[in-house]
Amino acid sequence: MRYFNIAGPCNRAKHYMIEASTRLSGVEQLIDTEQYFVIHAARQSGKTTCLKDLARRLNASGKYYVLYCSLESMQEVKDPRITIPEIVKKIKNALFLYNIPQSNDFAKDADYGNFTSVLYMSLTMFCTKLDKPLVLLFDEADCLSDEALIAFLRQLRDGYNNRPDLPFVHSIALTGMRNIRDYKARIRPDSQSLGSASPFNIVTKSLALKNFTSEEISSLYQQHTDETGQVFEKDAVELVWQQTQGQPWIVNAIAREVTVEMLKSDCTQAVTAELVEKAIQNIILRRDTHIDSLLERLKEERIRKVIEPIITGEDVFDRLSDDLQYVVDMGLITNIRGRLTPANPIYSEVIARTLTYNMQEKLMEDKSSWQMSRYIKSGRIDMNLLMRDFQQFWRENSDIWLTKFDYEEAAPHLILMAFLQRIINGGGRIIREMAAGTGRLDICLIYEEQKYPIELKLWRGEKSLKEGINQTLRSMDVYGSTEGWLAIFDRNPQTPWNRKIYMDKQVIEGQTVTVVGL
Repeated sequence: MRYFNIAGPCNRAKHYMIEASTRLSGVEQLIDTEQYFVIHAARQSGKTTCLKDLARRLNASGKYYVLYCSLESMQEVKDPRITIPEIVKKIKNALFLYNIPQSNDFAKDADYGNFTSVLYMSLTMFCTKLDKPLVLLFDEADCLSDEALIAFLRQLRDGYNNRPDLPFVHSIALTGMRNIRDYKARIRPDSQSLGSASPFNIVTKSLALKNFTSEEISSLYQQHTDETGQVFEKDAVELVWQQTQGQPWIVNAIAREVTVEMLKSDCTQAVTAELVEKAIQNIILRRDTHIDSLLERLKEERIRKVIEPIITGEDVFDRLSDDLQYVVDMGLITNIRGRLTPANPIYSEVIARTLTYNMQEKLMEDKSSWQMSRYIKSGRIDMNLLMRDFQQFWRENSDIWLTKFDYEEAAPHLILMAFLQRIINGGGRIIREMAAGTGRLDICLIYEEQKYPIELKLWRGEKSLKEGINQTLRSMDVYGSTEGWLAIFDRNPQTPWNRKIYMDKQVIEGQTVTVVGL
């Protein structure tokens, strides 16, 4: 029986999977026209599966000899005297694995000491003996860096430019997490020049590996239904799409969590939206491999510079920035109609929980009275009591806690989220929406199907207060609530606490907005 795969490339004989060709439109045309190109996508989004499937299909067509070759073991080996000979050997191994004719002749008398040309010469001499064009699909190409990357690309460029006179590789794909723009940033700071023609000018196109569509998620799950009889209810599939936006690893992980871990492979039980919601929380709290790698990324300075303004709602981005493109290519954020936001709601949750985790743990030690039961009155959350408690905590502790966050600009937002998460863990959940350019962070507490919208905003004068009230009203309308809260932080150290701390309830056309000064 096939299963949902969350470790390594997919195999159609063992795993449920989506046909790779649907996720890389135009790739075969690039190969047919002898192009060298880049394929990029986030980690665990199916790059290796797509490349191996592409190699299988093209080899079966009989038009080419196609090799899949991973460069992962070259991670951070910067010395080309080591890297280039190893790449030649990897190609030789791949030729044997794919049973390519004349494999024994490849690099047979190679001079590995001549690292500046051994790759170029070995491929040129080998291609003269082949009766069909050779296609190379390099996986994890962005593991190469510095001088090793330059030496590798320059030899490919020499072969590319000499192809009218000497046989060379018909088409090459460089595949990894980074787009070609970030390859350049890794070896050439803006203030420096490589001193010769760019080794990147042979790359004609960069393809992004697409996430699953909602229809593809349905198709993937239907494969399981067809083989086992276990049904994924429509609401469950829709929730998976809404929460994942088609990120392949998470789509598979949710299905596996429900069918194997939660339902114990009992295929008589349908997969419901409630089970999907629980599965998502399990995956987040357990910090599975994919989630854990995301957490590590948040520590990188260039990622902090992008994620922090998204949390606060600021739009301070140069849309041509290498750092911004890097975070997009990592799959952490997406650009929706010009607005930058986490790539899916699960990532929003992971980002918030990760950046507030240490504080949540500290809060659990410091104040046993901050329990959900303290704030439940007549079956509802007493939000005014909750916010007054936070005001007191903020007044007493903000100077200490603000210095403990690497994400200093977003620290007020993160501290309030940590406080709310500490409490809501006792019986509710939080929805977060963050996006650059909104000027705020949207939060909604949910308890017993009741919704409590909260807007988090920095004080920028009276204009920001008016904007915040209107934004809170719009959020209340979205969630169908007649009451909302606007938490507005004054970061000016000269403002006395008796002016910062206040609660002002405003009733606007029957809707109540409570402004919480901080």
